[in-house]
Amino acid sequence: MAPESVSIRDAWSKIPSPGSVETGFERFTGKRMERILATVVAIGSAVLGTQALIAALTTLSRADSAHIGMLLVVFVPLMSMLLACLIGRGVQVTSGLFAIAYAVALAAWPSVVDPLHKDATQQPWIFFLVNVGVVAAMLAFPLWLQFVWAAGMPFVYGYVRLVQGEFSSAFWVTTAFDVSFTLILGFVIISLGWMFRSVAAGVDDVRGRAVSSYAAAAAAAAAEEERVTMSALMHDSVLAALIAAERAEGERARDLAVAMAREALTRLANTEAAVAEEGSDEPVAALQIVVELRRALSELGADAIVEERGVMGLIPGRVARALVLAARQALGNSVAHAGGRGLHIVTEGKGDDGISVVISDHGPGFVLDEIGADRLGIRASIFARMAGVAGTARIDSDESGTVVTLGWEHS
Repeated sequence: MAPESVSIRDAWSKIPSPGSVETGFERFTGKRMERILATVVAIGSAVLGTQALIAALTTLSRADSAHIGMLLVVFVPLMSMLLACLIGRGVQVTSGLFAIAYAVALAAWPSVVDPLHKDATQQPWIFFLVNVGVVAAMLAFPLWLQFVWAAGMPFVYGYVRLVQGEFSSAFWVTTAFDVSFTLILGFVIISLGWMFRSVAAGVDDVRGRAVSSYAAAAAAAAAEEERVTMSALMHDSVLAALIAAERAEGERARDLAVAMAREALTRLANTEAAVAEEGSDEPVAALQIVVELRRALSELGADAIVEERGVMGLIPGRVARALVLAARQALGNSVAHAGGRGLHIVTEGKGDDGISVVISDHGPGFVLDEIGADRLGIRASIFARMAGVAGTARIDSDESGTVVTLGWEHS
């Protein structure tokens, strides 16, 4: 097979099937947007948090233990949120904790810290974090609750300021300005976050539909390619073998017909393989089959043991390859249809006289006669493949599990 064909087949194999696109497709743009939002929030919150901390420390000398407790309630969750945003883990949980802790601290401020703050022009340090609480809600809560936070935090702050100023006229003017500013800014922040997330979700949806369409086209192209290959194989090998068998009159002609039939069966079984050559008959160690089966288990991600019994001798290379490919198909069926439950492999060597491979699982089983004639996974990949090397294949299956027995003996 040409290198270009191998590369194309490998590329096709990496395209998800149409049925798996919706479940396995990663929301790449959405995740990236969440990471960007978390980073921007971390930078802005760090700046405002530093400003609030400096303002808090300037009043700490005349504060009591209640003020220190308020600092811990606000800044410990804030630091946790900033760290989570920077490392990209636990952002939603830590942001939610800070949003709630800040709302509680802000509501309790008049009764805990400096209840009579007479200077209307001097804002308490907790005011600098009003919009930090809003962006924390944006990272943690659903959209409707984000707008509740954006609308509620400024009014809670306004009430706190009026209580501090005993509802004097001087406090009404400055508080109205602060509430208006934080309210508008909060709604702008939530709206921008909603807009960016909507755009990212739209990009992901369009990308998912494009991949799904491309996968459907790939599947159709692969099916057509397989149909053409099978048609050519039937014409070139199978029909030729049948014609030779019909016209065989002498011993030599019959031997030739048998050889052609064997080659046709082997090629038919190998149509799904990446390399369709029949392989050399040069003897190989039967232990190589055990090695290949363990590699197949590793590739399938199945947890099973390949048990060795008897004496492992030498077998023809073509037989070894057929055994490995048939066993790989049986392993793939077990993993796909039985989840690899109770999967067990036993290889029993008979010296140079033969070998057997038994693959069993505890899956739900199936009825062999009910498998459609167009399904080649068992008929071609197991039965026909083993018949092509004069081997045997038997499948026993019921509700307690499935046992696939592959064998070859030197004639």
